[in-house]
Amino acid sequence: MSFSFFKASRPKTPSELAKTVKDSFNALDSITVAEVKALEKAMEEVEKNIVAMKVMLAGDGEVEPNPDQVAQLTLEVCNEDVIALFIHKLLILGWEARKNLVHCWSIMLKQKVDSTYCCVQYMENHLELLDFLVVCGKDDSVVCVSILVTRWLAGGESAGDLYDNKEIAMHCGGMLRECIKLPSLAKYILESPSFGLFFKFVELPNFDVASDAFSTFKDLLTKHESAVSQYLTNNYSEFFEQYEKLLTSPNYVTRRQSLKLLSEFLLEPPNSLIMKRYIGEVSHLKVMMNLLKVFHVVSCLLYHSNVSLVRITGLQQKHPNLCFPYFQGDNIVLPLNILLSDKRGKGRKVFVANPNKPREIKLILAKNHEGLLALLNNLGKGGEDDQFEEEKELIMKEIEKVSRLANLES
Repeated sequence: MSFSFFKASRPKTPSELAKTVKDSFNALDSITVAEVKALEKAMEEVEKNIVAMKVMLAGDGEVEPNPDQVAQLTLEVCNEDVIALFIHKLLILGWEARKNLVHCWSIMLKQKVDSTYCCVQYMENHLELLDFLVVCGKDDSVVCVSILVTRWLAGGESAGDLYDNKEIAMHCGGMLRECIKLPSLAKYILESPSFGLFFKFVELPNFDVASDAFSTFKDLLTKHESAVSQYLTNNYSEFFEQYEKLLTSPNYVTRRQSLKLLSEFLLEPPNSLIMKRYIGEVSHLKVMMNLLKVFHVVSCLLYHSNVSLVRITGLQQKHPNLCFPYFQGDNIVLPLNILLSDKRGKGRKVFVANPNKPREIKLILAKNHEGLLALLNNLGKGGEDDQFEEEKELIMKEIEKVSRLANLES
């Protein structure tokens, strides 16, 4: 018979685990950077506790999680204010610990305890944590987060300084997108000054970070239609002034992504009044016409020489003496959706097909009718897309009709 002199440790209860996690995080505050060994040991303890929390929430691959323990741990994490520590200490954790923490976060945020989503309720009572996630843990002071946002809006802080850590940015982005799934949290971010930072984040030079920021930006503008509609109504001028900078960015990818996103949220039913206001402004029509020209040139280049997208991201908007080949690609369809009509068949007419076009819009279309007709006429046949061909024909007739109107310039 064999004997063990070491008794197996009793698994921690959810309450004990929550307190252990809290204590291990707080222990980091009492250790200086100079105390290397002590700091390493403290970090190991934090990482071990995060793994234990992940196992209790998600299982270990062999044993499924206990629903009662999951609910109890979620409740205790809120009661012990551990959520705030998750976010404030994210910056100093290693990559694996951050990944596990984000996984735990996604589970707990969806966890319903009795009749309450307690993590959501906690975030609603500590909304400043959302701003902290937006600026990616630049500083662990909520006051400093507010100052950073204010500085950027005043032009004194670069977006790169706020979003300068690639790894932390990606994990903060993941946590933010989980929060954005909840209407109340998404609404707060939309209305917060920190939302304006995304107009800079999506153009950061690091492609991975910019793409992650754009994913968050897109979710904010598409997940909750009523909240977005209210935000756009209240902030129309400020929002579209910033958005136009994305549509006219020197970066081709930014322009294309921004246009595609615009076609998604602007043409949604709750935004019909916003869309009508948007298509009534000449400046927006000019932007769409420039995009149509640029995207067509890109399609020409790709069609004739198979130029990679990476090599043309800095393409300029003026390209004289370029012919229009018989080519239709997604690059062309995107601006056509907004410039001409809503191709998704929802009955809404946009710039050209709008029956109530302002005089200024008609004047622009009339002055540019030859170029627009030439471009549309030389687009390749739609093939299977009969609706596109039908709308294209109607639009060409409308442009011809506008060009023949008398006294437009009088």
